[in-house]
Amino acid sequence: MYMTQETIIHLGQEAMSVVLLVSAPMLGFGMLVGIIVSIFQATTQIQEQTLTFVPKIVAVIVAILLFGPWMLTIITQFTQSLFNQLPNFIY
Repeated sequence: MYMTQETIIHLGQEAMSVVLLVSAPMLGFGMLVGIIVSIFQATTQIQEQTLTFVPKIVAVIVAILLFGPWMLTIITQFTQSLFNQLPNFIY
């Protein structure tokens, strides 16, 4: 297998799908908490700036703790597949 444009595009697509898959839990938790905090701020009319950031940071940290092993597995599998395919790429 030579390093053709199709091969490079395929590797790029795989890398982008891994990035989206790994970042989805953190983005989802952050977005959900952001919506909840926004609704809370709109109903109580509290416009404190730290109220928007601190819960989102906590939610992202919780998502990393919950989904960390799964994310590490996905990244490790992708890296192992890259290293396994490395001898097939002839310059």
